[in-house]
Amino acid sequence: MEFGLSEEQTLLQDSINRYLSEELPLDQVRKIATGDVPDSSVWQGLTELGIPGLLIPEAQGGVGLGYLDAAIVSESLGYHVTPGPFLASAIIAPVALNLAGGQEALLSSIADGSRRVGIAFGEAVGARADAGFTVADGKISGKSLFALDSNADDYLVADADCNLYLVSAADVKRTNLSTVDMTRSTCELVYDNAEATLVSRDVNVFIEALDAGRTMQAADTLGAAQSMLDQAVAYSMQREQFDRLIASFQAVKHMCADMVANLEPCRAMVWYAGHALDELPDEKRLMACHTKAHLQEVGQQVAKTSTEVHGGMGFTDLVGLHYWFKRIGANRQLLGSPEMLREEAARIQGFAA
Repeated sequence: MEFGLSEEQTLLQDSINRYLSEELPLDQVRKIATGDVPDSSVWQGLTELGIPGLLIPEAQGGVGLGYLDAAIVSESLGYHVTPGPFLASAIIAPVALNLAGGQEALLSSIADGSRRVGIAFGEAVGARADAGFTVADGKISGKSLFALDSNADDYLVADADCNLYLVSAADVKRTNLSTVDMTRSTCELVYDNAEATLVSRDVNVFIEALDAGRTMQAADTLGAAQSMLDQAVAYSMQREQFDRLIASFQAVKHMCADMVANLEPCRAMVWYAGHALDELPDEKRLMACHTKAHLQEVGQQVAKTSTEVHGGMGFTDLVGLHYWFKRIGANRQLLGSPEMLREEAARIQGFAA
């Protein structure tokens, strides 16, 4: 059996890469990261390509594709260090809303790009001592930290019991938070007796949305690491020392070869995790945990080594390698660190209480 991408999937990936190569040069990433240009400038173009509706059924105006297709898109977005709300508004929120049911109008609005839905899963994934909220009689009070997408129209909020609530951004106080990754915005949400619509009490809805998000993060890291590797190889073919290209030095060859050897098997792992979400219900949660955990460690190694190949230039904004470096670093912690995910995988397999 040959496991690979179909012709349609290859065309999808090519179209996304072509659009981002033309419309998102590094200078544009810089402007969005510094706030000079809103991330909606890129998101609107991706909306025209159908990206917000990837996982939304055709009946609600979406494209109705599968998780593997979404993983392919996520890899391309990571490769171009694309700013925007893809993880929250195109993956986690649509998965949860579709599984919960009764949210057809909102799904249609997400698919056509007229609404963005952020997520605040901190209480369910990794509660913090300085945050927390309560929900009573349809009202929510308290605080969520590191909610994804500071520009969302609504937020899907999870409590400690994995219940999901929909809260309008108009009813909360938002404060932007600084993280190492300036290409994706996060914020603090303060609720003061705000309206909270119950979306789901089913823990399986939350888990599938979380697994989808983790798999897409792994794909994003794969793309970002591949881009850093490609940039390192290209730089080594141009940079000269002692009247020789540094690519001719054995040490540099070994560094690049190690990166390739570690990263290339990860592509099949990401594809299989996406396939498992679509077709293998008994494996999907375990694969999501292991794939994100492994990709974050490999991605970190590639990020470090590719920066070393660039030497001192790797730390400059002129080269801009730090955008990919920080993207990989943020992915490592978001929705669960490798250590946390491996502990979760051990529990799934019965190896830990």
